[in-house]
Amino acid sequence: MGMIDVSNKPDTLRAAIAEANVTMSKQTIRLIKEGKSPKGNIVDAASLSATMAAKRTSDLIPYCHPIPIDDVKVSVTIGTESVKVITQVKSIWKTGVEMEALTSAAVAALTIYDMLKSVDDSISIESIRVIKKEGGLKQMYQIQDRKLRAGVLVTSDSRRKRQDRSGKLLVDRLKKEGFDVTYYKVVPDSVGTIKTELTMLCDELKVDLVLTSGGTGIGSRDVTPDATSNILEKNLLGVAEILRAHGQRRTPSSMLSRGVAGVRSKTIIVNLPGNVKGVSESLDSLFPGINHAFEVLENHKHS
Repeated sequence: MGMIDVSNKPDTLRAAIAEANVTMSKQTIRLIKEGKSPKGNIVDAASLSATMAAKRTSDLIPYCHPIPIDDVKVSVTIGTESVKVITQVKSIWKTGVEMEALTSAAVAALTIYDMLKSVDDSISIESIRVIKKEGGLKQMYQIQDRKLRAGVLVTSDSRRKRQDRSGKLLVDRLKKEGFDVTYYKVVPDSVGTIKTELTMLCDELKVDLVLTSGGTGIGSRDVTPDATSNILEKNLLGVAEILRAHGQRRTPSSMLSRGVAGVRSKTIIVNLPGNVKGVSESLDSLFPGINHAFEVLENHKHS
């Protein structure tokens, strides 16, 4: 029991809209419209309290993460027998903001209740609900309808398949992401061998994605990026940059990775580190965002 660990998730734009309805008598509505509410302007008070509540949600709800709030908008509408509050919260972070929007709307409704309870015994908070939420990688990038195929290539002079952990992690994760893993091999740190394997995967097997593991550092036998660059037709600089940026926030030595990413024909190749921790972190930043690339390669429109 406790907070959900979101430390490995990348930041994305998140938004949520919530609504609260406060019912009351027509006489009370008339007081509000005439500016005779006993505690002052309920619209201003509700808007202010809603904004404050969105920013303090993690202080009130025990398992909510404290998150950076980028925007709060509040709309207060006075009807014939009710006051409706709609709140919208935005954040660029790792988890959704529906709790912030709900808390915002709830506190605004409680503020209205407090300001009018002395003149209306019938006042009631009828509903508080999320009416829309958006953002997050799963919503942004869904995998294509067809089964995508992937290959895993581990580069190591000393490692054998039965000793390999990073490659097996890649295979398992790719399957969870919906890929059909049709190729998995451990090869030596040799430019010629790596080039041959990658070319075969792209030109003969025509897999959609190749993930390599190992040989991305600055050692004399770290040649995977060199071999990969040699056979690429287009570079995906942004992919390599985001992998390093994501890793650097967790492991300071990530800056030393020379891993590259790119396209050959309709196959995407991405170099990942050789250690299990580095592979796991890289996959968290790679998926599901990379899935959109397969649609682009099929000349589908950008979403």
